[in-house]
Amino acid sequence: MLTHRIIPCLDVKAGRVVKGVNFVQLRDAGDPVEIARQYDAAGADELVFLDITASHEDRAIMLDVVRKVAEQCFMPFTVGGGIRAIGDVTALIQAGAEKVSINTAAVVMPDIVAQTAKRFGRCATVVNIDPKRVPRAEFEARRAEREAKGLFAPRDSNPSTDYVFEVHTHGGRKPTGIEAVAWAQEVVRLGAGEIMLTSMDADGTKNGYDVEMTAAVSARVDVPVVASGGCGSPEHMRRVLTETRADAALAASIFHYGEYTIQETKRYLADRGVPVRLTAA
Repeated sequence: MLTHRIIPCLDVKAGRVVKGVNFVQLRDAGDPVEIARQYDAAGADELVFLDITASHEDRAIMLDVVRKVAEQCFMPFTVGGGIRAIGDVTALIQAGAEKVSINTAAVVMPDIVAQTAKRFGRCATVVNIDPKRVPRAEFEARRAEREAKGLFAPRDSNPSTDYVFEVHTHGGRKPTGIEAVAWAQEVVRLGAGEIMLTSMDADGTKNGYDVEMTAAVSARVDVPVVASGGCGSPEHMRRVLTETRADAALAASIFHYGEYTIQETKRYLADRGVPVRLTAA
């Protein structure tokens, strides 16, 4: 039986791990190298490292920090933020990343997804999608602008609602006029081997994952989906892993601030019938 992965996430700004609410109100959570070492020892299945302001600040990711984390981290390690060309992807892989997570660049130049998959394989190619619920009228105006420019702009997959899960880029700062389900299907077609799906509405609230959004996306793609945004307890993980087709659950605050350990979380899930990899941490 395949096990679900439990993945801590390091959102990094200016070389420090931070955590906020709805992508803003950031507060310090510690040194990324030390935190990575602790999670590796605690039995996390993977680690995600996101330089959350690199794209917005139009700069490359901090490779020195990535290298130092990779030296301390023996579990699979995904890195994203500031990717602008295939050369950036190559630099991250050479710095120690096993996978790269592409967000803004995938929307701006979708071919980078295909380039990454061709050079490093689908398993190393992750696309991070940051959707937010927006009123349908607002979304349709932006979608129409994209369509007029000849850009990827399919119709919403669920037109019965008065809102749309709209993809955002640049650390959640820019709406795109692209609907999340359609975008997930497109990046998989281009070569993505995994989707990291972060709800902007739920992010940092600790009120639970956006189960509706996660279910909508995970049901329509045939690659692993990592649920992200809003985890406040192991029960939230249980719900998203059992009520959707998500393969993994990502969390930050509950682990960074010591509310739950990796092993406590996994034991809670295992006791409720959710298959996870238990280790002696």
